[in-house]
Amino acid sequence: MNLRRPPKQMIGCWSKRSTDYGGETHPPEEARERDSLQLSSNEEDVMETLAEPRQAPGLPRLRQPAPDFEAPTTHGLKKLSDYRGKWLVLFSHPADFTPVCTTEFIAFAKAYEQFRALNCELLGLSIDSNFSHIAWERNIKEKFAVEIPFPIIADLSMEVARAYGMIQPGESDTSAVRATFVIDPDGKLRAMVYYPMSNGRSIPEFLRLVKAIQTSDEHGVATPEGWQPGDRVIVPPPKTAQEAETRTGEGYECTDWYYCTKQVA
Repeated sequence: MNLRRPPKQMIGCWSKRSTDYGGETHPPEEARERDSLQLSSNEEDVMETLAEPRQAPGLPRLRQPAPDFEAPTTHGLKKLSDYRGKWLVLFSHPADFTPVCTTEFIAFAKAYEQFRALNCELLGLSIDSNFSHIAWERNIKEKFAVEIPFPIIADLSMEVARAYGMIQPGESDTSAVRATFVIDPDGKLRAMVYYPMSNGRSIPEFLRLVKAIQTSDEHGVATPEGWQPGDRVIVPPPKTAQEAETRTGEGYECTDWYYCTKQVA
């Protein structure tokens, strides 16, 4: 039998292909070691990225337009512009069918007509579906004899929650904290309050806050700690030395030149 040896160029081509890494020829052991080192480096990069602290979500700003939204709710599709000309209390809760949230919704529902008397609407939100919201509303009505009269946003996409900074990584990555926003008739954010998931809000405080902001807007005054309608309000302090000289003779009740109060209707 006549066995012919393959041409040298074929042997060379085979040898080069078996050890060709990125256009360079290396012995197999050297190439495997290089690839292993590259993989280890990539793994280290991934681990460093995962270990980096999460950035806090951006927050809306007071006196600036509130983030716009269009979202499905238990009362149909709702947009921020639907509330133009009215005050709005937008509030989030961590989840349906949870005890603390249930107490808050019962309190909001019982105070609903008081909010409406202030030309103020309520709008709830959680990262749950409309089906969950509806089932929870029905459960509250059945078990607590309280009907929820205001809409609840079904924010499964988290778009509204992220726009308003309702997702706080320190508390949860998938549920909203107890955030509350007061938005004025021009669509500007006037107040925002964040509560941890473990502690319920005081609903009378938000009624008081809306009344206080409205009083400040109407009369150009400030309200002291714990102010309630009918209490005296604080007159803005003088801006010049001359105004300070004459302030105590302007008919206000003054403790000193910078601290004067008056009664408003």
